[in-house]
Amino acid sequence: MKFIDDDSRRQKKRESIKEIIADFKSSFTPLENELLIMTDFCTKAYYIEVHLLAEKILKLGTIDVPLDPDEQSDYRANREIVEDNNAFLKMKDDAKLGRTFSNLVTEYNLDFDEEKPLKIIGGQHRFIAIKEAFEESNINYYHNVKVYFGLDNNQRLDVQLISNTNIVVSSDLLDRMFETLKGPELRNWCQNVGLLAQGQDFADKKQRSSQITVRLARSFILSYLEGKRNKKKKYDRVNPIPFIAKTGIIDDQWEAVRAKEKNLWTDTAMIKAGKEFAKLHQKQKEYFELKRKSNLEYANKAINYSTLSSWAFVAGILQDNSVRLKRHYELSDVPNIEPLNASALAKGRHKTDPQNYRGLGTRTDKKERGRLAEVFYLQAEKGDGINQGIVDLGIKKYHAKLANLDVVEAEKNLE
Repeated sequence: MKFIDDDSRRQKKRESIKEIIADFKSSFTPLENELLIMTDFCTKAYYIEVHLLAEKILKLGTIDVPLDPDEQSDYRANREIVEDNNAFLKMKDDAKLGRTFSNLVTEYNLDFDEEKPLKIIGGQHRFIAIKEAFEESNINYYHNVKVYFGLDNNQRLDVQLISNTNIVVSSDLLDRMFETLKGPELRNWCQNVGLLAQGQDFADKKQRSSQITVRLARSFILSYLEGKRNKKKKYDRVNPIPFIAKTGIIDDQWEAVRAKEKNLWTDTAMIKAGKEFAKLHQKQKEYFELKRKSNLEYANKAINYSTLSSWAFVAGILQDNSVRLKRHYELSDVPNIEPLNASALAKGRHKTDPQNYRGLGTRTDKKERGRLAEVFYLQAEKGDGINQGIVDLGIKKYHAKLANLDVVEAEKNLE
C-alpha cells in the first residue's frame, strides 16, 4: 500500500487506515493487487479506487446508509430511488446487457451493520441496476468503486454532496443533509408538534404532498420568532415580513437562531403554535378528503410557503393578546367551512397585480406574505373564519399600511 499524503502529523491516522484497508482487501479481493491510497486534500479524507466484482458489491454492500450513524441511525441522507425515471430504466437495461459502471462512491465502515460494510453513498441507482442484472441474468462483472475509509461526520457529509454533483439534487435534500449533520432537534420538534409523524423524516423534495421539508419547518420557526419580536408594537406600525428560509445553502439567519435562541426547542408557546398549525393543516386536508375533492393545491394550502410563514408570524405577534391568539388558533375549528377558504384566497387581488396573478397564496414574495399576514390578523379580530370580505380588506390594509409607513419614514427624515 502506498499513501499519497505528505503530512507527517497524520502518521498515526495512516497506520489505522492501513489496517482497515487490509481488512477490506481480504473481504473484497479487488482486481488491483497494489492499492494506491489517495487523499482528498480539501477534507483530508482517505480513499482508494478499485474494481470489484458485482457479487462482492451486492453481498457486502448496502444503500441503506445514515448520515450520522452514531446519533441518528434511523434517518437517511440519500434521496429516494426514482423508479420511473427514463435514465434509470435505461441504466437497468444496459446493466443486463453487460454494462460495467464506474465511480460508485462508497464508505467502508464496520461500526454499524457489519454484515454490509460497504456503504453506497453515491450511485444507489447504479447499485440497483447491478443488483437486478446479477439476480435476473447472472451478470457478474467488475465495476469501478471509490472507497473512503475512516470518515468523520463532516467528511461524510462532504462525500454525500460531491457524489451527487452529476445529478439534479433537490435543494430540500441538501437542506435535510445539512440539518441532519447539525443534530435531530428540528426533526424531533416537528414530530413532537405533529408536523411530522413519529419516526418520519423530512421530505427530500417539496412536492404536492403533506410531508413537510426542512425549509418549511425553518420558515415556520423563523417567522414565529420574527412575529414575537414585534408583539409589543401597535400592529398598524408593523410591516409584516414573515420569513421563508433559504434553501440549498447554509442559511446564516437560521444558523444564528439555532445557536443563540435559548430554549428554542422547549419554548412551550412555540410548541403550542406548532401543534395548532399541524391541526390546521390536518383539518384542511380532511375537508377535501371528506368532500372527495381532489384539489391537492387547496388541500395542502396550509403548507404553502406563504401561508405557513404568515400564519406563524401572526401566531408570534399575538403572544401578548390571548383573546386574539385563541381566535387565531381556532381557525381550524370554525364549523362547516374549509379552514383556509382557499377559493376565497384565490379570488383575492389588488389593482396593482398583473393579469397573470392567480390569487392570494399562490406566490412567495414579500408582498404575498405581508398580505396573508394581514388576512390572518383580521380573522383573529372576530374569529368567524376567512371569507371574501376579510381577504379583500386584508389586501387593501396591507397596501394602505405600506403607504402610511412610507409617510412616517419620510417624516422622520425631515426631523
